[in-house]
Amino acid sequence: MIELIEGAEAAFLAGRRRKQADVESAVGIFLELLRGFELFDVEGPCVTVFGSARIGPGEAAYEKARTLGARLAQEGYTVMTGGGPGLMEATNRGAHEAGGRSIGCNIALPKEQVPNPYLDEFVEFEHFFVRKVMLIKYSTAFVVMPGGFGTLDEAFEVATLIQTGKLDKFPIVAMGTAFWEPIRNFLQGGVSEQGLISNEDLDVVKLTDEIGEAIDWIRAGSA
Repeated sequence: MIELIEGAEAAFLAGRRRKQADVESAVGIFLELLRGFELFDVEGPCVTVFGSARIGPGEAAYEKARTLGARLAQEGYTVMTGGGPGLMEATNRGAHEAGGRSIGCNIALPKEQVPNPYLDEFVEFEHFFVRKVMLIKYSTAFVVMPGGFGTLDEAFEVATLIQTGKLDKFPIVAMGTAFWEPIRNFLQGGVSEQGLISNEDLDVVKLTDEIGEAIDWIRAGSA
Protein backbone atom coordinates (compact mmCIF):
# COMPACT_ATOMS: atom_id res chain seq x y z
CA MET A 1 0.00 0.00 0.00
CA ILE A 2 1.24 3.47 -0.88
CA GLU A 3 1.74 5.56 2.26
CA LEU A 4 0.36 9.09 2.30
CA ILE A 5 2.96 11.80 2.82
CA GLU A 6 1.91 14.03 5.71
CA GLY A 7 1.31 17.59 4.59
CA ALA A 8 1.60 16.76 0.88
CA GLU A 9 -1.39 18.86 -0.15
CA ALA A 10 -0.31 21.84 1.97
CA ALA A 11 3.16 21.70 0.42
CA PHE A 12 1.75 21.43 -3.09
CA LEU A 13 -0.54 24.46 -2.59
CA ALA A 14 1.98 26.57 -0.66
CA GLY A 15 2.99 28.64 -3.68
CA ARG A 16 5.81 28.77 -6.17
CA ARG A 17 8.42 26.04 -5.74
CA ARG A 18 11.15 24.39 -7.69
CA LYS A 19 9.85 22.68 -10.83
CA GLN A 20 11.22 19.37 -9.62
CA ALA A 21 9.18 19.63 -6.41
CA ASP A 22 6.00 20.18 -8.41
CA VAL A 23 6.81 17.25 -10.67
CA GLU A 24 7.31 15.05 -7.59
CA SER A 25 3.97 16.25 -6.22
CA ALA A 26 2.29 15.42 -9.54
CA VAL A 27 3.68 11.88 -9.33
CA GLY A 28 2.34 11.58 -5.79
CA ILE A 29 -1.10 12.79 -6.90
CA PHE A 30 -1.14 10.25 -9.72
CA LEU A 31 -0.19 7.46 -7.31
CA GLU A 32 -2.95 8.56 -4.94
CA LEU A 33 -5.49 8.38 -7.77
CA LEU A 34 -4.15 4.98 -8.78
CA ARG A 35 -4.42 3.77 -5.20
CA GLY A 36 -8.07 4.79 -5.07
CA PHE A 37 -8.85 3.02 -8.35
CA GLU A 38 -7.07 -0.12 -7.17
CA LEU A 39 -8.74 -0.32 -3.75
CA PHE A 40 -12.30 0.63 -4.67
CA ASP A 41 -14.45 -1.92 -6.44
CA VAL A 42 -17.95 -0.41 -6.67
CA GLU A 43 -20.43 -2.62 -8.44
CA GLY A 44 -23.96 -1.46 -9.20
CA PRO A 45 -25.45 1.98 -8.53
CA CYS A 46 -23.85 4.12 -5.83
CA VAL A 47 -25.13 7.26 -4.10
CA THR A 48 -22.77 9.73 -2.43
CA VAL A 49 -24.07 11.55 0.63
CA PHE A 50 -22.36 14.57 2.14
CA GLY A 51 -23.02 16.52 5.29
CA SER A 52 -21.56 18.03 8.42
CA ALA A 53 -19.08 16.19 10.61
CA ARG A 54 -20.35 18.17 13.61
CA ILE A 55 -23.91 16.83 13.99
CA GLY A 56 -24.14 13.93 16.41
CA PRO A 57 -26.50 11.10 17.38
CA GLY A 58 -29.88 12.18 18.67
CA GLU A 59 -30.01 15.33 16.57
CA ALA A 60 -32.76 15.45 13.95
CA ALA A 61 -30.41 15.72 10.97
CA TYR A 62 -28.36 12.74 12.21
CA GLU A 63 -31.44 10.54 12.49
CA LYS A 64 -32.65 11.70 9.07
CA ALA A 65 -29.30 10.80 7.51
CA ARG A 66 -29.37 7.41 9.25
CA THR A 67 -32.83 6.68 7.85
CA LEU A 68 -31.73 7.88 4.42
CA GLY A 69 -28.74 5.52 4.46
CA ALA A 70 -31.01 2.60 5.34
CA ARG A 71 -33.52 3.45 2.60
CA LEU A 72 -30.80 3.78 -0.02
CA ALA A 73 -29.39 0.39 0.98
CA GLN A 74 -32.86 -1.17 0.83
CA GLU A 75 -33.26 0.23 -2.69
CA GLY A 76 -30.08 -1.54 -3.78
CA TYR A 77 -27.65 1.40 -3.73
CA THR A 78 -24.13 1.30 -2.39
CA VAL A 79 -23.82 4.23 0.01
CA MET A 80 -20.65 6.33 -0.13
CA THR A 81 -19.72 9.23 2.15
CA GLY A 82 -16.63 11.17 3.12
CA GLY A 83 -16.12 8.44 5.72
CA GLY A 84 -15.97 10.67 8.78
CA PRO A 85 -18.19 11.38 11.81
CA GLY A 86 -21.45 13.33 12.03
CA LEU A 87 -23.86 13.01 9.13
CA MET A 88 -21.37 10.90 7.20
CA GLU A 89 -21.35 8.40 10.06
CA ALA A 90 -25.14 8.51 10.30
CA THR A 91 -25.59 7.67 6.62
CA ASN A 92 -23.03 4.86 6.69
CA ARG A 93 -24.61 3.59 9.90
CA GLY A 94 -28.07 3.40 8.35
CA ALA A 95 -26.77 1.56 5.29
CA HIS A 96 -24.74 -0.83 7.44
CA GLU A 97 -27.66 -1.59 9.76
CA ALA A 98 -29.91 -2.26 6.75
CA GLY A 99 -27.46 -4.82 5.39
CA GLY A 100 -26.27 -2.65 2.51
CA ARG A 101 -22.77 -1.79 1.34
CA SER A 102 -21.26 1.20 3.13
CA ILE A 103 -18.00 2.77 1.93
CA GLY A 104 -16.04 5.95 2.59
CA CYS A 105 -13.48 8.26 1.03
CA ASN A 106 -11.76 9.65 4.09
CA ILE A 107 -9.41 12.65 4.19
CA ALA A 108 -6.37 13.09 6.43
CA LEU A 109 -7.07 16.13 8.64
CA PRO A 110 -5.76 17.34 12.02
CA LYS A 111 -9.23 16.99 13.60
CA GLU A 112 -12.81 15.81 12.98
CA GLN A 113 -12.04 13.37 10.18
CA VAL A 114 -11.64 9.99 11.87
CA PRO A 115 -13.10 7.05 9.88
CA ASN A 116 -16.45 6.05 11.33
CA PRO A 117 -17.03 2.45 12.48
CA TYR A 118 -19.81 1.67 9.97
CA LEU A 119 -17.64 1.36 6.84
CA ASP A 120 -17.28 -1.92 4.99
CA GLU A 121 -14.26 -0.38 3.33
CA PHE A 122 -12.61 3.01 3.04
CA VAL A 123 -9.64 4.72 1.46
CA GLU A 124 -7.91 7.66 3.12
CA PHE A 125 -6.68 10.45 0.85
CA GLU A 126 -4.28 13.33 1.35
CA HIS A 127 -5.60 15.65 -1.37
CA PHE A 128 -9.15 16.99 -1.25
CA PHE A 129 -9.44 17.15 -5.03
CA VAL A 130 -8.38 13.50 -5.45
CA ARG A 131 -10.97 12.51 -2.87
CA LYS A 132 -13.69 14.46 -4.72
CA VAL A 133 -12.81 12.70 -7.97
CA MET A 134 -13.47 9.36 -6.26
CA LEU A 135 -16.69 10.50 -4.65
CA ILE A 136 -18.09 11.68 -7.97
CA LYS A 137 -16.65 9.04 -10.30
CA TYR A 138 -18.31 6.05 -8.68
CA SER A 139 -21.70 7.65 -8.00
CA THR A 140 -24.95 7.97 -9.89
CA ALA A 141 -26.51 10.54 -7.55
CA PHE A 142 -25.55 12.99 -4.85
CA VAL A 143 -27.43 13.83 -1.64
CA VAL A 144 -26.28 16.85 0.29
CA MET A 145 -27.30 17.31 3.92
CA PRO A 146 -26.68 20.45 6.01
CA GLY A 147 -23.01 21.22 6.41
CA GLY A 148 -20.20 23.75 6.33
CA PHE A 149 -17.60 24.89 3.82
CA GLY A 150 -16.70 21.36 2.71
CA THR A 151 -20.29 20.32 2.10
CA LEU A 152 -21.03 23.52 0.19
CA ASP A 153 -17.87 23.07 -1.86
CA GLU A 154 -18.88 19.58 -2.95
CA ALA A 155 -22.45 20.60 -3.73
CA PHE A 156 -21.38 23.52 -5.91
CA GLU A 157 -18.66 21.52 -7.65
CA VAL A 158 -21.14 18.83 -8.71
CA ALA A 159 -23.59 21.52 -9.86
CA THR A 160 -20.80 23.15 -11.88
CA LEU A 161 -19.88 19.86 -13.55
CA ILE A 162 -23.50 19.39 -14.59
CA GLN A 163 -23.89 23.00 -15.75
CA THR A 164 -20.78 22.75 -17.93
CA GLY A 165 -21.71 19.38 -19.40
CA LYS A 166 -18.87 17.48 -17.74
CA LEU A 167 -21.34 15.31 -15.84
CA ASP A 168 -24.59 13.85 -17.15
CA LYS A 169 -27.52 12.09 -15.47
CA PHE A 170 -26.44 12.99 -11.97
CA PRO A 171 -29.41 13.96 -9.79
CA ILE A 172 -28.72 16.15 -6.76
CA VAL A 173 -30.94 16.13 -3.68
CA ALA A 174 -30.63 18.86 -1.04
CA MET A 175 -32.09 17.40 2.16
CA GLY A 176 -33.25 19.94 4.75
CA THR A 177 -35.36 22.82 3.47
CA ALA A 178 -34.70 25.04 6.50
CA PHE A 179 -30.98 24.94 5.72
CA TRP A 180 -30.99 24.96 1.91
CA GLU A 181 -33.95 27.20 1.06
CA PRO A 182 -32.16 30.48 1.98
CA ILE A 183 -29.24 29.44 -0.27
CA ARG A 184 -31.61 28.60 -3.12
CA ASN A 185 -33.41 31.94 -2.63
CA PHE A 186 -30.08 33.76 -2.78
CA LEU A 187 -29.20 32.02 -6.04
CA GLN A 188 -32.60 32.76 -7.55
CA GLY A 189 -32.80 36.37 -6.39
CA GLY A 190 -29.23 37.57 -6.30
CA VAL A 191 -27.69 35.54 -9.09
CA SER A 192 -30.31 34.05 -11.41
CA GLU A 193 -32.08 37.40 -11.92
CA GLN A 194 -28.76 38.93 -13.01
CA GLY A 195 -28.35 36.26 -15.66
CA LEU A 196 -25.38 34.60 -13.99
CA ILE A 197 -27.25 31.33 -13.38
CA SER A 198 -30.25 30.15 -15.35
CA ASN A 199 -33.38 28.66 -13.81
CA GLU A 200 -32.58 25.43 -15.68
CA ASP A 201 -29.29 25.23 -13.78
CA LEU A 202 -31.17 25.38 -10.48
CA ASP A 203 -33.68 22.77 -11.60
CA VAL A 204 -31.09 19.96 -11.33
CA VAL A 205 -31.42 20.12 -7.53
CA LYS A 206 -34.37 18.63 -5.65
CA LEU A 207 -34.99 20.45 -2.36
CA THR A 208 -36.93 18.29 0.08
CA ASP A 209 -37.34 17.01 3.63
CA GLU A 210 -38.94 13.75 2.52
CA ILE A 211 -36.76 10.69 2.02
CA GLY A 212 -39.35 9.14 -0.31
CA GLU A 213 -39.15 12.19 -2.59
CA ALA A 214 -35.35 11.98 -2.54
CA ILE A 215 -35.43 8.32 -3.57
CA ASP A 216 -37.89 9.06 -6.39
CA TRP A 217 -35.69 11.91 -7.67
CA ILE A 218 -32.62 9.70 -7.62
CA ARG A 219 -34.40 6.89 -9.47
CA ALA A 220 -35.79 9.22 -12.13
CA GLY A 221 -32.55 11.10 -12.69
CA SER A 222 -30.16 8.17 -12.78
CA ALA A 223 -32.27 5.81 -14.88
